[in-house]
Amino acid sequence: MPENIVAAEAPLSSDPTGRNPSDGQPPPASSRERYRGLIWLVAASFFMQALDSTIVNTAVPAMADALGVTPLGMRIALTSYVLTLAIFIPASPWVCDRFGTRRVFAAAIAVFTIGSLLCGMAQTLSQLVAARVLQGLGGAALMPVGRYVLVRSVDKRDFVGAMSTVATVGLLGSVLGPLLGGLLAQYTSWRLIFLINVPMGVIGYWMNRREMPDYRLDDPHRFDLLGFLLFAVASAMLLTASEVASGGGGQWPQIAISGVLAMIFGGVYVWHSRRTPHPVADLTLLRVRSVWVALAGNLFTRLGVSGMFLLLVLFLQVGCGWSPTMAGLMMVPQALGSISAKWVINHLLTRMGYRRFLLTNTLIVAFLLASFALLGKHSPMWVIAPMVFIYGGFMGLQYTAMNTLIYNDLDVKHASMASSMAATAQYLSMSFGIALASLLMEALLQGHAHDDYVIAFHWTVLLLGVVTATASWVFSRLAMDHPRRLA
Repeated sequence: MPENIVAAEAPLSSDPTGRNPSDGQPPPASSRERYRGLIWLVAASFFMQALDSTIVNTAVPAMADALGVTPLGMRIALTSYVLTLAIFIPASPWVCDRFGTRRVFAAAIAVFTIGSLLCGMAQTLSQLVAARVLQGLGGAALMPVGRYVLVRSVDKRDFVGAMSTVATVGLLGSVLGPLLGGLLAQYTSWRLIFLINVPMGVIGYWMNRREMPDYRLDDPHRFDLLGFLLFAVASAMLLTASEVASGGGGQWPQIAISGVLAMIFGGVYVWHSRRTPHPVADLTLLRVRSVWVALAGNLFTRLGVSGMFLLLVLFLQVGCGWSPTMAGLMMVPQALGSISAKWVINHLLTRMGYRRFLLTNTLIVAFLLASFALLGKHSPMWVIAPMVFIYGGFMGLQYTAMNTLIYNDLDVKHASMASSMAATAQYLSMSFGIALASLLMEALLQGHAHDDYVIAFHWTVLLLGVVTATASWVFSRLAMDHPRRLA
């Protein structure tokens, strides 16, 4: 253990959970066995995060009806959660260094659980958005802290197996989320999609006290509070501009003001980051070509694809009259396709290299996205399900390649900062992708009845396909990489 890292509650023990290694009992066979409870605690947090990110989509029409807004007007309830993740994830490493992983993880579970409870009790859209922000504040620490603790605790030889368990449980949340959301919205109440987090949070809080190590730094560097606030305000102003735009062309002054403010605060952050020793996002990493290509490619790809499944749920439920359960069932093949892709991605990258693979796969994803315009009001399930599965498979390949590209040419000492920047860019682009998709759909529906959801859906996915295809140009900026030299 490095000299400046301490296990706060057990300073004399080599085991950061506080267990006495010299109590006469034989040591466990492996670190994976020793930290089995910790692995399942982190897996449960990944499950909650994945479940909550997918379970809401299929319940959007029911929630909109209960809260007295249009289904597309519910996008702020989705984007506010994802934007909060993007804003607060960069702060989580410093918070851990300062207050310790056990305390921070406990606080994250508590805040996420309270936010979930308030979401389930919300009576208006404004109350729901405020509760989603609180929920996102807790969720922003769950995944980064959990991943960091596993890296610190589990031996290298056991780490892949431990992360496989965590990732599999998290993917299970992605599979169950849409279907569970549809079932609860149709047969019980949409409020239960949030309230089911409460008992899980209580169990997680109890497990945290028993299983979570307490890593922290003796002397953490000073937090870049000014940079954090500049970044947060710039992001919020961009989202505000997109929300005001949904009100129609008569609000162009407010849109322009929000957009200009976002540019000003963003520009000031760039200036500030060059003059502080520990910026919340180290922009000097952008000098590495694979880093800026990975972040920019992520942005353009997710701008096109992030709102797709919200649109598909609205198309099936509002446009085609499907039940929430059946619409949720159609989202399951996407997650299964994404899981299947993980078996072949390493082989493909080894054979093709990042540049050739991402150029090809991005265009395939754009084509598959646009192909959903072929669906009609009476398209059968046996046609839609394979389309969603194939689309999910190629999207799984795309996500994995984009998310690993950022580390390909970096020294390992920059891995933590790169991970934080990648997660921030991912959630930031997701929030704007959802906003863009719903704004396009809303613009195409102006002055038309709900029967035109099908036509509006067709044109929206075609436009989003074009946006996604532009990411292929970004990936073309990569240098030709020799496949056998991939990290």
